[in-house]
Amino acid sequence: MSKRKAFIESEILELKTSLSERVEILESISAFSNKKGGKILIGIDPAGKVIGVTIGKNTVENLAGEIKIKTDPKVFPDISIIKIDSKDVIEIIVPEYPIKPVFVNDKVYIRVGRSNQKASAEKIRSFINEQRTRYWDSEISSVNLKELSAQKIKTFVMKYEEERETALEGSKLTEVILKKLKLLKGKKPTNAAVLLFSKDTQFNFYNSLIRCARFKGNEPIDFLDMQDTGGTIIEQVPAVLNFIRKHLNIAVQIKGKPEREDVWEIPKDALREAIINAVCHRDYESTANVQVRIFDDRLEIWNPGLLPNNITIEELKKEHPSVPRNESIARCFYMIKYIEQWGTGTNRIVRLCKEAGIKEPYFKEAGGSFIITFPRIVEEVTKQMKLSKTQKRILEFLSEIGEASTAELTEKLSIAPKTVHRNINMIKHLVEWTGKTTNDPTGKYAIKNNVDVSKMTE
Repeated sequence: MSKRKAFIESEILELKTSLSERVEILESISAFSNKKGGKILIGIDPAGKVIGVTIGKNTVENLAGEIKIKTDPKVFPDISIIKIDSKDVIEIIVPEYPIKPVFVNDKVYIRVGRSNQKASAEKIRSFINEQRTRYWDSEISSVNLKELSAQKIKTFVMKYEEERETALEGSKLTEVILKKLKLLKGKKPTNAAVLLFSKDTQFNFYNSLIRCARFKGNEPIDFLDMQDTGGTIIEQVPAVLNFIRKHLNIAVQIKGKPEREDVWEIPKDALREAIINAVCHRDYESTANVQVRIFDDRLEIWNPGLLPNNITIEELKKEHPSVPRNESIARCFYMIKYIEQWGTGTNRIVRLCKEAGIKEPYFKEAGGSFIITFPRIVEEVTKQMKLSKTQKRILEFLSEIGEASTAELTEKLSIAPKTVHRNINMIKHLVEWTGKTTNDPTGKYAIKNNVDVSKMTE
């Protein structure tokens, strides 16, 4: 039987014997937040011996509350109880915080080797100077406070409280909340407030909409489907994912009755991360839009704005610093867990694709935009999916006559139009639409050239 490796403190691991070391625990949270993140294990002594801790009814809640109260800006680490050698140990995972410095009890700490050191005045000034870069999203907008939606602000607060398991204390009046979120200057909303909560976001910032398109083939020439996604930048994320879902291959994995899971050919979480990155980090002073382009062989997300000068394309798949272009948006996205760890978005996208067993995405800059490209491997997805009897009948009929409209499929196969559309949608990786648009009355369905119907199984 192999011996468990001893716990050893490091730049990213701190060991604490018990909760009585509250002061040191808080210092470690500040230190990890100001560096590259880390983990605190409570219930293990400095020598690495597992002691365990006594867990009361509100132990975790009280600890989370104290961390929230005594950190500035407020930090929300992941706190959980784990078993090590059959003993309870509290695990606190602290991500690098997007905006530095993080104070605890009015002091700033940084992680140096295996210890927490109080930051010098020079180091604190350095942190602050880094944040003094001009942020367009923090500037005063020309929009009146009444043009913001109280309901959208309320929804944001509810999501924040649910995700972070904490209450936004004090008055829930719109103006008070915006001040707490640092989205109000005097009586005027900032640009970020407008993008996050406006009643009509595109009226104020038309370039904030996201253009989505499914092209025929592999060139951006003929449209099969197109959608301009408006609304606030929070609302845009699920809306864009819904558009993408219509044009990707989705397999259904049965995990047991009644549980089932949709498996996207490109991992949904990777796409979501890429969309959020584009919305959060784009250059809103550019007149260009975020674009989602879907082709037969790839999916591209175009984000107006180039990488910061101190980051190269090659570094995006490695550990790298993050320089937020939109500080206020990044902070608010962090509050509702749209982003979790800072500077790790591209790494997470790559990891999710690797775990799914598909090709890694690749990054480039062109035409003043940052572009992430996800290769599509339709043929591999096809092999993994079985056909229903109806789907095979549709394919056999198309194989026999070449092409057919919805009406022809309905008549020849004696099935309802809704059934035709539902089944065609499930095998759209095998079938192509010959119309110029999705609503083209002359359009028909045909089997793609590389599909061999005789090899399909029910």
